[in-house]
Amino acid sequence: MKVCILHGPGAEKSVVQRTFKAVEAHKSEPWEADRDGPLNAITRRLKGTTLIVTLGGDGTFLAGGRLGAPRGIAVLGVNLGRLGFLTEIDADGLETGLDRFFKGDYRVEERNVLQATLTREGKSIARSIGLNEAVINRSGDARMLRVEIDVGGQAVGVIDADGAMVATATGSTAYALASGGPILEPTLRDLVLVPLNPFALTVRPIVFPPGQDISLEVLRGPADLRIDGGRRGRAVQPGDILRCGSHPRRLKVVRFSPPESFYQRLGEKLGWGRPLVPLK
Repeated sequence: MKVCILHGPGAEKSVVQRTFKAVEAHKSEPWEADRDGPLNAITRRLKGTTLIVTLGGDGTFLAGGRLGAPRGIAVLGVNLGRLGFLTEIDADGLETGLDRFFKGDYRVEERNVLQATLTREGKSIARSIGLNEAVINRSGDARMLRVEIDVGGQAVGVIDADGAMVATATGSTAYALASGGPILEPTLRDLVLVPLNPFALTVRPIVFPPGQDISLEVLRGPADLRIDGGRRGRAVQPGDILRCGSHPRRLKVVRFSPPESFYQRLGEKLGWGRPLVPLK
């Protein structure tokens, strides 16, 4: 069995070495990859890989998910960062977690993956996948974007806003939540459209059921497209269309905790349901 150890820039070498030893102890073959390294160099080695272990925060987990999801490779997140909402275990539980994985003592949580395609004059110019969201935001001298929204071939409307976002259930607890979107249970395949600072107060987020593509056409720009908060955006011109739907393959996340632990995480990590005034 081959195991990819994907680490972020802040991962200590000692933790990487511990992961190598823990994998080798189960007579498996570990190999190391830098999250910020050349993508082609990583993807070439993924053939035959069974598990991706991410060492870092949620950003490293997202990177591992984008690598693993389309290839059917499960991902186990080890939190070395501050929040670690998506990861499953901390560094202290690294050896125990891997031991449970190799013994088969875990469950697989499947999560929806976003597939985004940007078209210009009827031709596809960019295609990407994301676990959290695809965001079109105003850029350059644009004061406010005008975006036409279509869902499953049905016109929804035209909005004036700083931008618009299409998020998965996983992304509903990230940028979408900070922008006023609803929280979705993580295994749902629904997509949520979240306007960013809309001009009209009545323009609110909408949740769409599975199987419907959401199209965003920029009528007034310019704009910038980013997937999962990527460092590099892609320029979007007036007339360009971003089409978002669900990828045919879902991300397999290795979990040791029960499904209901998601609601416990909401309280512990995000403070949801924790009263500002202490209970008497």
